[in-house]
Amino acid sequence: MAEHPGVVFKDGPAGRRAALALGPDIWEVVTVAKEIDPRGARAVTAIAERLDLPAARIETALRYYAAYSDEIDAEIEDREAESRAAEEEWHIRQRLLS
Repeated sequence: MAEHPGVVFKDGPAGRRAALALGPDIWEVVTVAKEIDPRGARAVTAIAERLDLPAARIETALRYYAAYSDEIDAEIEDREAESRAAEEEWHIRQRLLS
């Protein structure tokens, strides 16, 4: 945390994860960054607007991601896999209930 001021670690059912202090998880900020079209300084502004956070906090998250991209990319993949599994379960339930 001393190396990345503004980043904290939260424990939860999915394990320990990096997050902005009083803000979203780093993986959430990175997911938004990957979804937007603007790049560079315009990207930071766009992410900040979408997440309703100051640009400085977005830059903090992106610096952390630059240092630990493998860790954050794995978290994103885990969340995407969970989402796909939940969607598949929903489709199966819909077919059974139809």
